[in-house]
Amino acid sequence: MLTRRLAVAGALALGLSLPLALPAAAQDAAPKIPVVASFSILGDLVKEVGGDRVAVTTLVGPNGDAHVFQPAPADAKKVAAAQIVFVNGLGFEGWIDRLVKASGTKAEIVVATKGITPREMADEDEDDHAAPGHKDHDHAKKGEHDHDHGGIDPHAWQSVANAEIYVANIRDALVAADPAGKAAYEANASAYTAKLEALDAEVKAAMAAIPESRRRIITSHDAFGYFGAAYGIEFIAPQGVSTESEASAKDVARIIRQIKAENIPAVFMENISDPRLVKRIAKETQAKIGGELFSDALSDDKGPASTYIDMMKNNITQLSSALSS
Repeated sequence: MLTRRLAVAGALALGLSLPLALPAAAQDAAPKIPVVASFSILGDLVKEVGGDRVAVTTLVGPNGDAHVFQPAPADAKKVAAAQIVFVNGLGFEGWIDRLVKASGTKAEIVVATKGITPREMADEDEDDHAAPGHKDHDHAKKGEHDHDHGGIDPHAWQSVANAEIYVANIRDALVAADPAGKAAYEANASAYTAKLEALDAEVKAAMAAIPESRRRIITSHDAFGYFGAAYGIEFIAPQGVSTESEASAKDVARIIRQIKAENIPAVFMENISDPRLVKRIAKETQAKIGGELFSDALSDDKGPASTYIDMMKNNITQLSSALSS
């Protein structure tokens, strides 16, 4: 130590410059805030706002189905270690309360849909009496298809305007947890919101270009109600909002009749759903099978929907391709 001090003093006396060697601990970046997001789409939004200041762990990963997710002990450990746990809310994660309790976590639980106007699901009996062409073809009957949602559609992110509300809620939660990062979180949220506003305009333009008579499709489960309401597309699904429930024969028969009566042009498969039901409906009606839509989960990094923005762009491309021709 004495030798080093003498060397430093001698160098300074000679006017020599020395490399500024900081202690190893000071060279390391500040520790990132550990946060958990319940599913991949929400995780991507948290990463956009949190940037380099957060370490995001996602419970239900790419192509995963949050409706049927079964948490493991490792998931409880992730939640226990988190400072913030971001959830969608609106009943989407029927397992989250049990997981949080089992984990014993002290994390702040942040509901990303706070401030969003929930979309009510139509009762099945009401839908049976709906006039042909009625716009609300939701087959979620409370206590049956709508297993955990209590008549509320949880898929609010399918409207880009709603995604902007998610971003604001995420920003506010991160600022509260990490005041030192306020400027960074606000800048990240502002920049990403600008991208979302551009995306919203792009989706509106793409859907408006589809002939109005062709803006009706079949999907395997009812995940696109907010998209339909925001962008003028009618989505019809044999399953309710949860993939836990099986579509009844009555539901399927009704949809087959409707496709034939109204000449609905296309049916679409989803990345989280078994494609056999949609293929059966297509076979019996001769409707065109469109591409794959991403509803409740992103794709992996090699897929076409590895971020929220890419997911929405993929979906409008698939819809435009199938419905415009």
